[in-house]
Amino acid sequence: MTRWHLDAPIERVWDALVASEEWPKWWHFVKKVVEIKKGDAQGLGSVRRFTWTSRLPYRLCFEVRVKVLEKPHWIEGIASGDLNGTGSWKLDDLGDSTRVTYVWLVSTEKAWMNLLAPILAPVFTWNHDQVMQEGGKGMARHLGVSLLDFQGSRSRRSERI
Repeated sequence: MTRWHLDAPIERVWDALVASEEWPKWWHFVKKVVEIKKGDAQGLGSVRRFTWTSRLPYRLCFEVRVKVLEKPHWIEGIASGDLNGTGSWKLDDLGDSTRVTYVWLVSTEKAWMNLLAPILAPVFTWNHDQVMQEGGKGMARHLGVSLLDFQGSRSRRSERI
């Protein structure tokens, strides 16, 4: 789980999140987003292929099908490819700012990752937090606002929502 607190109204944060084809312009570790299927007028049912890098020397490529879009509070997608599972974005309107909670529940299809996961789990968690922190900073720059707070999965182990 990751949390960003952005000094921006919820509508601006929502617009940036649903425009995932623009992410490579402001999220350093997103290398490419390709639309595979358009979906309906709001984007429900759309499919995009994401190519990610990270602080560690590997790439991940997976497709995400948008399963839920409840503007401006909830986005949920189903991932398949190098990672399989679900990801959800929850946006909370805090007046002039927005809290974003991202939950990523996936398993990997890469044999080397599965083999090394028991030993490297803390490294993979650190790496995920690095990618997500860069995402929060990148969105803040993109929107011309401040990232007021970041909480990664390592700092949230014992906290319940």
